[in-house]
Amino acid sequence: MDTPQPSVAGPADGTEWSPPLPEAPGFAHVVVETPGLRTHLAEIGEGEPVVLLHGFPQHWWQWRAVAPAIAAEGYRVLCPDLRGAGWTEADAPDVGRESRLGDLLALLDALHLDRVHVVSHDMGAITAMQLTYDRPDRVRTAVQLSVPPGFMSFSPKVLPGFRHLPPFIWHRAGTPLEGVFSASYVARPMAPDVEEAHLAPLRRPEVDGAVRRLTRGMLLPEGLRMARGVYRRRRLTVPTRFVFGLRDRYWNEEIMGLVCGDPDRYADRADFAYVPGAAHFITDDAPEAVAGLALDWFDRAG
Repeated sequence: MDTPQPSVAGPADGTEWSPPLPEAPGFAHVVVETPGLRTHLAEIGEGEPVVLLHGFPQHWWQWRAVAPAIAAEGYRVLCPDLRGAGWTEADAPDVGRESRLGDLLALLDALHLDRVHVVSHDMGAITAMQLTYDRPDRVRTAVQLSVPPGFMSFSPKVLPGFRHLPPFIWHRAGTPLEGVFSASYVARPMAPDVEEAHLAPLRRPEVDGAVRRLTRGMLLPEGLRMARGVYRRRRLTVPTRFVFGLRDRYWNEEIMGLVCGDPDRYADRADFAYVPGAAHFITDDAPEAVAGLALDWFDRAG
């Protein structure tokens, strides 16, 4: 039997999608088909490839201000909607710990990308972390936003950083996500139309149903591996910069000093950076700073 071959569909007009894609000038939109998955991909720029992996409950549009700034410096920036998010469609609803990792590797293969820079946020950082540890040959540099390193140690002081998970674990289909962009996670109030753009794909049953599946199938199992010290027994060889907002209540400079006090023991090259005036949703709070820190890291570590 022949192995299914990935294919790339032609450009798509944002108004043809349901719900319509939010506006973001300069992006081209395509569907990349791999076995079992049709990934919506927003792309901008030309040059060395950079893959941006969105967080939860966001999608490609999270990078609307970051991606153009990176592309302007001579990079090809690719923003996929990961399984269970945005406008990507999957044949099967199940999500396992490494489902998105497999999807990402298939996407890179379909686009004939051997090695890429990776910038990730929130839940997207789980997939990026898996990629850097399991397939470092595919990654030039990594920038991880608002999520601690896999090699962090655990302390009771980090428990508040997981207080947001119970509503996602028990999420009921059709129930709005309450408080996800509250003052606990943003440095300044998010405009209603911006919230709506981030949350619009949840009107798709596949995305709404993935809230529980992603949390239970990927996030919790990976979190338990971190708690057991799996990544503290491995070596991070990809140069990685970890970026946090100084106004992040749960993952901040004080906490990182407590749980990541000796990064050289676990990583070849790890760097920590902190952004004033930003909280957890750092790409909305400070997109210029995120782009600048990423570009600086590509130059210095790539």
